[in-house]
Amino acid sequence: MMGLLFTIMRIFLSFITVSVLYLISIKPRIYGRPDYKPFFGHMYAHRGLHNMNPAIQKIKNIVESNPADTDEKLPENSYAAIQRAADLGYGIEFDVHLTKDDIPVVFHDDTLNRICGVKGNLKDYTFEELQQFRLLGTEERIPAFTDILKMVDGRVPLIIEYKVEKNADKLCSICDSILSDYKGLYCIESFHPLAVRWYKIHRPNIVRGQLSEDFTKQKLNIPYFLLSHLIGNCYASPDFIAYNCKHKNELSRNICRKFYKSLSVAWTVRSQEELDRVSRSFDLFIFEGFVPARQ
Repeated sequence: MMGLLFTIMRIFLSFITVSVLYLISIKPRIYGRPDYKPFFGHMYAHRGLHNMNPAIQKIKNIVESNPADTDEKLPENSYAAIQRAADLGYGIEFDVHLTKDDIPVVFHDDTLNRICGVKGNLKDYTFEELQQFRLLGTEERIPAFTDILKMVDGRVPLIIEYKVEKNADKLCSICDSILSDYKGLYCIESFHPLAVRWYKIHRPNIVRGQLSEDFTKQKLNIPYFLLSHLIGNCYASPDFIAYNCKHKNELSRNICRKFYKSLSVAWTVRSQEELDRVSRSFDLFIFEGFVPARQ
């Protein structure tokens, strides 16, 4: 009987130990958080207000007084799409890569095929070389990060996603140097914990976020398992978790929001119905392919 009791106690203590270690491992920043409040009151346009993704509904009636504007072709992450979002008062989420000559540009993919229709990786081209390629057949070109910041000029808050391969320190350092002169409201986010940690170490006053989703249904390996469940948050101490809204019930995400009271950002909401469905589960919302009924 005593042996059984000791076995139960060992199991119980092991469970408590594992639970405590788990809670420590997913812990976001708790103390010294920057003020989140300025980011509220905005919906965030995913890669700007673009309307050329065939998988989503075309944006319609953006400006009722000028319906002809809706016929304009606006590729994702283009100068025109981001300008449209800023002009209409939406917050904006966009992506930043480094070119071969270390110039930050606004572009999502590692490769150029989907958006520019050419083979090759963006990182293998200089900024000048990239300007020969058009975005989805329009006259839009891959914009420089500095040009986008100059155009937005602090009018709306920005969520800037760093696209990191093995260059986290370089990308963060270059972009941060540019952003040091920017007067508008912005935060940074990345799927790569090293980019988030860079801001923890070098710019703790800047709001930083960990991007993730439930990768376990797609990629069965340890790094993606850890990222899916935010195990390792304690390494980078993010201020917010930006999570795929389709996976809103993921345990670690909910613990971060409800127990640790960290900011929770939904990506990417693609209809008003989906927005209504996830509205109670997140704090900020990144949308695409429709015009939200509420801002």
